[in-house]
Amino acid sequence: MSVTANRIKELRTQKKLTQSELAEIINTSRVTISRIESEARQPSFAMLSLIADALDTTMDYLQGKTDNVLKTSQTSSDDGDDKPLTPNQRRIAYSIDPSVSDEEREDIIKMVHLAMKHRRRI
Repeated sequence: MSVTANRIKELRTQKKLTQSELAEIINTSRVTISRIESEARQPSFAMLSLIADALDTTMDYLQGKTDNVLKTSQTSSDDGDDKPLTPNQRRIAYSIDPSVSDEEREDIIKMVHLAMKHRRRI
């Protein structure tokens, strides 16, 4: 098994996530995660980045370039306000284009809350 596939599977199971849960966090399918873990598919750079974020690690660790599983903060903050994103917050963050205006972003968040309230996919 490749280092990348092995490390993704290892971290996913350590975090007690199913393939379906990881797929939902990064907005893909369970089959895609299964194929990546079984080496039937190589993840794209963007997909690997999303997986690394979801598993709270770095792309370098997933690719075997380092054995340091922990992320190192580029901007250190000791104010204690750095809380991890919930799965729902990650879904919103990964699906919002950074170029949208604050008003558009608020509309998107309202729409997501409405969809979640009624348990519908958007």
